[in-house]
Amino acid sequence: MKDERNSQFRDAHSDRSTAEQIPDTPQTRAPAYRLAFADPDFLCRDELRPVRLQLELLKPEMILNERGIESTVVLFGGARIPEPSKKDTARTQTLADLSKYYDEAREFSRLMTMKSMDTYGREYVIATGGGPGVMEAGNRGADDAGGSSIGLNIVLPHEQAPNEYVTPGLCFNFHYFGIRKMHFLMRAKAVCCFPGGFGTLDELFEALTLIQTDRMNPVPFLLFGEPFWRKIINWEALAEAGTISEDDLKLFRFVETAQEAVQIIEEWHKEEE
Repeated sequence: MKDERNSQFRDAHSDRSTAEQIPDTPQTRAPAYRLAFADPDFLCRDELRPVRLQLELLKPEMILNERGIESTVVLFGGARIPEPSKKDTARTQTLADLSKYYDEAREFSRLMTMKSMDTYGREYVIATGGGPGVMEAGNRGADDAGGSSIGLNIVLPHEQAPNEYVTPGLCFNFHYFGIRKMHFLMRAKAVCCFPGGFGTLDELFEALTLIQTDRMNPVPFLLFGEPFWRKIINWEALAEAGTISEDDLKLFRFVETAQEAVQIIEEWHKEEE
């Protein structure tokens, strides 16, 4: 992301290079002498948190704009769900049974990426958390179609590298969960949630709450695997208790297959147009 603007002022890259070649003296070795924007210790201070938040919001936004990406299709889902050929490695029988959704996520992403390529990769770009399991399946499906996909990774104590199918130039790493969530939803034309754990539930309810409260425009909101979702969440009980309204149950739909999900998304946006 080099600054291509014409300017009469010396650019920051040049000054940073010059500052690295200055004479070695007690004064130049002191942390106080470092250029502020080239001083990692300074940027990591608690007082600089507002600046770091802004940088994490700005960097992916600038890159996505430069790549001409206008809309995304977001996939949330469990990192522990294996692909079917490896389901014998699953920690539980339930995870092994859920492996079918790896293939559904992969096929769904392949189909949506083919649609994306009709717009030269500007619309309907697959976006995942960049990790294993369902996330890997999403990026892999886009790769199967020969298209690009986004991976929004985050630094975790136990996390590994991003999955190998994320487009390298669209693979981002975050420190702040909140900013990462914003990037998931800022361009979303659809949200698809596959079976998962705390992280998936967090992302699901965050997005539903934004739509429920009119802080985000409604989009197709699809939950893959109705038996799973009905087993872990009693949706109707929430409405019966009055903690949500009956209409809130219409904010999402259950689906089982990639083709079903693609059809719903296509019909939704045809009606919009």
